[in-house]
Amino acid sequence: MSRSLIGDYIDSFRNPGFWIYSTWLELATKYRRSRLGLFWALCPALIYMFGIGGFFGYLQGHSAAGFIPHLGIGYVLFRLITISLSESTTAFQGHASFILDGRVRLTDYILRVVAKAMFYFVMALPAIAVALVISPTFHPAGLLMSLPAFILVVLNIGWMGAIVAVLGARLQDVHELIGSILMFSFLFTPIIWYADQAPINTVRGMIARANPLYHMIESVRAPMLGEPIEQLTYVYLAVLLLGGWLVASFIYRRYARYVPVWV
Repeated sequence: MSRSLIGDYIDSFRNPGFWIYSTWLELATKYRRSRLGLFWALCPALIYMFGIGGFFGYLQGHSAAGFIPHLGIGYVLFRLITISLSESTTAFQGHASFILDGRVRLTDYILRVVAKAMFYFVMALPAIAVALVISPTFHPAGLLMSLPAFILVVLNIGWMGAIVAVLGARLQDVHELIGSILMFSFLFTPIIWYADQAPINTVRGMIARANPLYHMIESVRAPMLGEPIEQLTYVYLAVLLLGGWLVASFIYRRYARYVPVWV
């Protein structure tokens, strides 16, 4: 029986008990025995933002107060996307026993991965708040534009996660492939560099703007820091969202039925 990706997502949100509780249980058991507890979820963001951010800002001749929020916001968004996509490749294999027992609403397992990535994103928000406070270019009004852009990023994660999850159930090498692609894409995403350092009319600028993560991160970060957003970014994200959900819906409807056999 063919399944609808959007229909399954809607059902998962209507009945969130499984993926929310299992995510909470995993995180609770992971941190409860640690003396510092949830601080370890915040620690990577602090080190990356204020350690590496200050270091790279100095190397490139930027002020720490201006470069740290630029790098920090880019980092936590990049981590949200990469954790979601990388772990989605093994989401079905990791829950093979549930799937074989008849729990075939596969979006539950994708949402479990995204919920875990969202937890780490939320835990990094205090560090982001500190970075924005010290930023000389922080625009509080820009938060109103960043919120819908963030929702757009999450919607894109939804269809991307569905595609790599189905492919990962069929081909185990997809996990390694996606990991390598995401690692490579870091270099072409404006996290440790500014977008204006790769002008659109240059080869390196065109290569960077072919990267979806470039536009996803810029759309959220730029309004908060008073940085300009290219019109291309809005067009790119609109096409990516519509085209991505169409492709993901087709793949899910066509191949989701085979996941219990593949896992």
